[in-house]
Amino acid sequence: MKLIKLTAVAAMFCSVCAAAAEYDLAAYVWPAYQPEPRWKELGIFDHGCGEWQNVYEAVPKKPGHRQPKVPLWGYENEANPVVVARKIDAALAAGVNVFIYDWYWYQNRPFLENALNEGFLKAPNGGRMKFFIMWANHDVNHLWNNKAADKKADPPLYDSKIPLDEFKRIADRWIEMYFSKPNYYKIGGKPVVSIYRIKNFVDGVGGEKNARAGLDYLKKRAEEAGLGGAHVMTTSDVSKEFAEKIGIDSTTVYSWNDGTWDKIQSSEPNLKYRDWMAMATALWDRKNSIGLTYFPNVTVGWDTNPRYPAEKFAPMVTGSNPEDFEKALRMAKDWLDKNAKPGMPKLLTINSWNEWTEGTYLEPDEENGYAYLNAIARVFMGQ
Repeated sequence: MKLIKLTAVAAMFCSVCAAAAEYDLAAYVWPAYQPEPRWKELGIFDHGCGEWQNVYEAVPKKPGHRQPKVPLWGYENEANPVVVARKIDAALAAGVNVFIYDWYWYQNRPFLENALNEGFLKAPNGGRMKFFIMWANHDVNHLWNNKAADKKADPPLYDSKIPLDEFKRIADRWIEMYFSKPNYYKIGGKPVVSIYRIKNFVDGVGGEKNARAGLDYLKKRAEEAGLGGAHVMTTSDVSKEFAEKIGIDSTTVYSWNDGTWDKIQSSEPNLKYRDWMAMATALWDRKNSIGLTYFPNVTVGWDTNPRYPAEKFAPMVTGSNPEDFEKALRMAKDWLDKNAKPGMPKLLTINSWNEWTEGTYLEPDEENGYAYLNAIARVFMGQ
């Protein structure tokens, strides 16, 4: 009898594992909660803990505005491998099996790499979690300065546009430092890299012809390194013709802001999460219809007020909650089951693991505990 019970439990466990393995759940990671040396160049975060300072300095700006958000695990240094190890365990237990690290490069050198290089890659359990990078190639203004975020820097504090020769150096860095890792995420056997803003990339390298040359260089060098080439994803809205012209292989979005931003900014009162969810999920079929492989996204919430001065209220999404988030996850699961293309993974991007100052994070806090992670586990792990 004991053997029968144990066998049944093992079978049930294997069934859950198989269900989870069918999907790749990839959460974006904002690598700013660590003492990046270059914060000093921007004149911010003098407390030495990175953007955690914006999190705990946040204040409520309207009745019912829930700030500051308080992380259940505390304001920990995410360039510490022991700290990251706990995050990996929690993510994997819920079914999140891929981290997408935002990756930055300004003024001929990297920015915010420590969270990935020192934290994730040195975590004792890091090999259990897959990862890939999204080149977050946007200008830096005063966005992270909670005393001046409503002011524009002209020219930008850091300009994201880079020439072709510099992009080739970046490509070599990606291949050497990341693509070659055994747990680097692949599609069709090729390491994946996502480019946030394709227009900035094209403008920086000097046009579409050079953009094609840059991506061809990346893919060729990755092939020469024995990696089979590279799969280039973008979070930008592009046509199939343009994508094929420069060498883009698939698309997704960074968050539900894509295609809904104007509505968030103009809604009075603030846009409700359920309405936002309806608008964003309705775009999946349109984005998929252009003929490129499209991977859907589910977003936790949106509130960037911790980044702005106390007197500045930034339009936000209200009513975010774990129950509606779970509904969105079930919609995404059903959509992937119906629309995943042969040879392509059932990949869902999630915004995000830890965008605390944008009000969109899976990590447990004092308000919801582990509710968002538990929602993922129920949908994709059968728990």
